Amino acid sequence: MCLANIKHQHVNELITVKANPLTNSYYLNGKSYDINSFPIGSPVSGTVYGTLLNYQEDLLQMEEKFLQKPYDAPPNAPILYIKPANTISYNGAPILMPKEIKTLEIGASLGVVIGKKAVAIKEGEAFNYIAGYTIVNDVSIPHDSFFRPAVPYKTRDGFCPIGPWIVEAKEIKDPNRLTIKIFVNEELQLEKHNYTLVRPIAKLLADITEFMTLDIGDTLLVGISTNSPQVIIGDKVRIHIDQIGFLENYIVEEEKGWLP
Repeated sequence: MCLANIKHQHVNELITVKANPLTNSYYLNGKSYDINSFPIGSPVSGTVYGTLLNYQEDLLQMEEKFLQKPYDAPPNAPILYIKPANTISYNGAPILMPKEIKTLEIGASLGVVIGKKAVAIKEGEAFNYIAGYTIVNDVSIPHDSFFRPAVPYKTRDGFCPIGPWIVEAKEIKDPNRLTIKIFVNEELQLEKHNYTLVRPIAKLLADITEFMTLDIGDTLLVGISTNSPQVIIGDKVRIHIDQIGFLENYIVEEEKGWLP
C-alpha cells in the first residue's frame, strides 16, 4: 500500500487515498474500491511535457540517421514537446481511432509531477521539486520524423490518458529503477527499464529548467520508446509501472466513441 492522490470525475480537488498498485484498488474512509468501480478523472492539472529519445538504446538506434540531413548531428539537449489540454484523458476512457487512420502507437512513460516551481534547479536538489509519479499513455499516429513538430500526430483529442492516480514521491525510493510494461490484449508487447535513461530524472529536470520554468502541477514524461507497439480498433491497452499500478484504455472507432 502507498499514499496516492486521485481525482474523481468533475471534481477539481485531489483526494489522498491508500492505493494498492498490485490490484489497482484504493482505500478511502475505511472502504476499499476498485479503480474501475468509481468514475476517476485524470489526476494532473498542469502542462504535460514529453521527452523524446531519452532511452540509451533508442538514441543509439537513431545515431546513424541523426548524422544525415536534416539533423546533421545527434541532439545535445532534451527534445521536448507538449501534450495540450485536449489530449488529456483518464483510466478507462476510450482512445478514439481517427477515421482516416488504421493504427495508433502506444508510448508508455513514467510521468513526473512537479510539486513546486522549478527554475534553474541543481541536479542534486531536483527530487525536492517532485510531488509524485503517475502513468502516461502518450498516444500518437505513427510517424518517423524528429525534425518537425509532430502536432498532427500527437495532439488528437484524448491522445494522452494519465492515471489512475499520482503516487506520492516519498513512496518511490528510486524512480530511476522502475520497469514499464505495455500489454495489448493481455499480451506483453514492450518492456523498458528506467535505468537506461540517457538523462536520469534529476539530470533531466536540471537540464530543462536551465531554459524554462516548470510550474506546480506540470507533468514531465521521462521518455517513450521508439519501438512502441501499434494497436488497432478493439484492442485493450494496459500500461504497468512498478510501485504505481496500471493504466487501461480501449481503442474504439472515432464515430462510435465518446470523450468527457
